[in-house]
Amino acid sequence: MPVFKPFRGITPYGEYIKSFPTRPLSNYTHEEIAKKAEREFSYVRMVEPYLSGEPQNLEQNLGRVRANYEELLRNHNLHQEEESGYYLYCQVLPDGSVFRGLLGLVSVEDYNSGKIKKHEETLTHRKEKLSKYLEGVNLQAEPVLLTYSSNAELEALMSEEERKNPVLEYADSKGTKHRVWKIQDEETLKKYEQILAKVDAFYIADGHHRMGSTALYSERRKDKNPNHIGNEPYNFVYSFIVSDQSIKINDFNKVVKDLNGLTVEQFLHQLEDKFIIENKGENPYYPEQKHFISLYLDGQFYKLTLKEECCCEECLGIIDHYLLDKYILSPILGIDDLKTTKRVDYLRGSSCVEGITKLKEKVDNEGYRVAFGVHPVSFSDLVEIADKNLKMPPKCTYIEPKLVTALVMYDMK
Repeated sequence: MPVFKPFRGITPYGEYIKSFPTRPLSNYTHEEIAKKAEREFSYVRMVEPYLSGEPQNLEQNLGRVRANYEELLRNHNLHQEEESGYYLYCQVLPDGSVFRGLLGLVSVEDYNSGKIKKHEETLTHRKEKLSKYLEGVNLQAEPVLLTYSSNAELEALMSEEERKNPVLEYADSKGTKHRVWKIQDEETLKKYEQILAKVDAFYIADGHHRMGSTALYSERRKDKNPNHIGNEPYNFVYSFIVSDQSIKINDFNKVVKDLNGLTVEQFLHQLEDKFIIENKGENPYYPEQKHFISLYLDGQFYKLTLKEECCCEECLGIIDHYLLDKYILSPILGIDDLKTTKRVDYLRGSSCVEGITKLKEKVDNEGYRVAFGVHPVSFSDLVEIADKNLKMPPKCTYIEPKLVTALVMYDMK
């Protein structure tokens, strides 16, 4: 079984419960971050030296973030628990969707040994950037989202806990309700540990870069520590584990800056070798099933259907992102490494035509040339890929729940 360890969480205290937590910082523009930092003392303001500081002063900026955090602790705006525990976290969206699971720590060693399974490649520069952040701040504020095969005993135990009063409760600006219960009773912790011992593996649902960057940071700390024994705080990753019945996988789509020197006609002609092309006109086309791809180019949408003889016998051939890379991005557009290219950007979908409409806006207004939309990856395909130790290209899945940042945090010092 993979380790899932209780920890001493850090939470906002008093009035800070309402103002401190935030959506993931990647959801904000630079202008929104600047306004948020000016308006309220939130997590955004705490990390503002890093967000707005000059890159050449990175070490100094990260030191200021750590100093801000420690000042908030001293002033009792943040509170760290005396005893370790798990945290039951429940998120209720305005549409009534409910996501529930446990906050705790997983082991970098389990990640490296394959007990925590990954399904996506990561972008090297992002891992390096996040690793340097951890080196300077030593604080994890956003958990990695992990999933496991549904377990009725664990669900029953969480339901029992949920009947108690939460220790934290608030609604964010989008109307999503967040509730947290603290689990520190020894008997209850043992019950959770006994049930979790039956879990064979965790699967990374969201947070491959956070997991990879923490593993990279941990390895560097280990190399510098002659007395390393494996239980140091830097060996663990703050995580949220949820049942496979409690996640939703949406599409993650791509926009490309150019056609690799081809005209529109040449590009479409080359696509005909592997795909049946159907012009959908100006109506946004959402790919309704696997092996259908939505293409947006020059104000027109196209439905690309993979020809039967081109269906790939490789295991990764079950993933449309792999086929997009294999048949279009690499051979036609000359994009050989999605981990390092700067010609491709990614756009989160919503499992409906709305996400495809956003692709059109991105191409029409932001200097991109062509967009590709794919059908969402299924959970069974994700597990098959991870179990066979294969990797999908970067940014293939957009998985919910999307967790709030800095509601509960983990100090790595």
